[in-house]
Amino acid sequence: MSLWKKQADPTPPVPPDNPAETGSAADVEEMMKKYDRESNTREWEGVPKWIVRFVMVLFSLVCLYLTLINRSQAEVRMTIFLGMIVIIGYLNFPLRKGHVKVNSLPFYDIIIMIAGSAPFFYFALNCQKIMNTSYTKITKNPVMLVMAIVGILAMVELCRRSVGLPILCVVGALLIYTFSNVRFGKVIYDLFFTTNGILGTPISVCQKYIVVFIIFGAFLERTGISNFFINLANCVAGSSSGGPAKVAVISSALCGMVSGSSVGNTVTTGSVTIPMMKKTGYQGEFAGAVEAAASTGGQIMPPIMGAAAFLMAEYTGIPYATIALLAILPAVLYFTGIYIAVHLEAKKLGLRGLRRDELPEFKHLVKKIYLLLPLVVLVALVSNGARTMQSSAAIAILITILVGVVNNIVNAAAKSDDTSDNISLRKIVEALEAGAKGTITVAAACAMAGIVAGCITSTGLASRLLRAIVSVSGGVTIVALLLTMLCCIVLGMGVPTTANYCIMASTCAPILMSEAIGVPMLAAHFFVFYFGIVADITPPVALAAYAGAAIAKAPPMKTAFNATRLAIGAFIVPYIFALNPAMLLIDAQWYDVALITVTALMGIFGVAAGLGGFVFKPLKVWERVLFIAGGLTLLVPGLVTDLIGLALVAAVGAVNYMGAKKVN
Repeated sequence: MSLWKKQADPTPPVPPDNPAETGSAADVEEMMKKYDRESNTREWEGVPKWIVRFVMVLFSLVCLYLTLINRSQAEVRMTIFLGMIVIIGYLNFPLRKGHVKVNSLPFYDIIIMIAGSAPFFYFALNCQKIMNTSYTKITKNPVMLVMAIVGILAMVELCRRSVGLPILCVVGALLIYTFSNVRFGKVIYDLFFTTNGILGTPISVCQKYIVVFIIFGAFLERTGISNFFINLANCVAGSSSGGPAKVAVISSALCGMVSGSSVGNTVTTGSVTIPMMKKTGYQGEFAGAVEAAASTGGQIMPPIMGAAAFLMAEYTGIPYATIALLAILPAVLYFTGIYIAVHLEAKKLGLRGLRRDELPEFKHLVKKIYLLLPLVVLVALVSNGARTMQSSAAIAILITILVGVVNNIVNAAAKSDDTSDNISLRKIVEALEAGAKGTITVAAACAMAGIVAGCITSTGLASRLLRAIVSVSGGVTIVALLLTMLCCIVLGMGVPTTANYCIMASTCAPILMSEAIGVPMLAAHFFVFYFGIVADITPPVALAAYAGAAIAKAPPMKTAFNATRLAIGAFIVPYIFALNPAMLLIDAQWYDVALITVTALMGIFGVAAGLGGFVFKPLKVWERVLFIAGGLTLLVPGLVTDLIGLALVAAVGAVNYMGAKKVN
């Protein structure tokens, strides 16, 4: 009897909810407005809508100009960027949730928008003069101090509206600590007029790289690549047991790699895959969880990794091509864990795949392989160092438009009725607008990350934090990793992935890299990146899971806990490469990599089976406990632990197999 062979089930289960019943776009919007700050935007119609759209498109074009053509001082470019962010931010985000009237912009928001952007534009126009003015003169000038305070407060308020309170709680606590230890004027000066505050590395990276990749992702989504990935996944796995869920895993990994947004990817691909899963027989909370877990994991999927690979290259100084290569094995383990869980759930429920006549034919699909050209060009340009990362992304945007034109010609020649993936001037404008809107939350969070880093630098808090973590952990690496994990998840709640990584790279990664803890640099950066991402599926603020729940019409919290269970690999794999960098191919021989790959895959299987409660037949409680224990033991580096884990998983698997054989 094979694990992959369908077991007899005398009473095929009936899903508790209506398979045909899925949430509409309005249901998703309502759910997101309830939980997601980024979804609470103003409503514009008619002429005001076109005016706001023009401003947003202009922002994207100016950002491309600043990044690709303008060669002025870095501070000039960053302050122009932040001034524009304040303007478009207050045009889009109201004072509070539900505080929205069509075509309404309250007078106080107009005042904040003008007053908040003015300090940044003033800085840009007088940058050289300000940079040449001494610290004492600036701090003794009340006008300069007031301008700085207004600019900082405007960004803080924009972050509250667009990102939420968790990150501001951290910023507020650090500011109180900083003001109690450093002179008021010195703090304001450092946070606004130097590169140790708002104008720090996170905003520099955002202005130089992130905005271009966000715009690139917006263009790519409008060429039909998402449908291509879904059809490709259907060809690969659609006909197997529980096929639609496996399609969700594969397609979301591919789409999420490009989109860089857990929530956005869940809504985009989930609108197709979740109804398919429910129709097959999966429960709503499981279907939504599969999509959320896979969409969130898309951001750890090389080669794009939702733009994080390019940011990691900037922070660590390690070439992008190396980072993309080293990220492959952890990503494979993550998605293998989800795939195994999905397969075992399908076997437990006795679910079939899609019929062959319901699947796209590969010979037709391969004709649109040219849709992948922008991704291929981007990776090739960045890998060989022929262009900078931002210029490579800009070229990829142009290639995307050209590919869209080719797609129009192909669809016209084939007389296709479906022209949803055709490129047009309207879609180009929409892509530029979407790119601008997607930048607001990232930029606001990056500005707060700069304040966090500035406070830590001004007070010397980094060394105190390090001593505190070393003291609490007793110098035990695993305890320090656990504390860092909790910090990353809390700080990552509701924060965009790229901004979250900037925060983690500035605060938590250096602590792990210290001599007292001793995690290698790249492993430390991957560790904080992974746990910043899983905040999107970790209760209580699991935005991607809530989006999946809205589409599946399932309980949000139940969906979030299911997503956490499915994505258990994301909670385990980072510990493996932090304790044994061989998984990231750091100082490892091929046989080290082979051994850790095999044992990690078996460990992931053991944990997934134990949590799911089924292998060949339903698992008893003691079998589940031993499967989980064996899986975790296999994931701990070391020959002894590997042998113990292998014995446990093999023994319990054999007992379960024999029990299933007797039943049948």
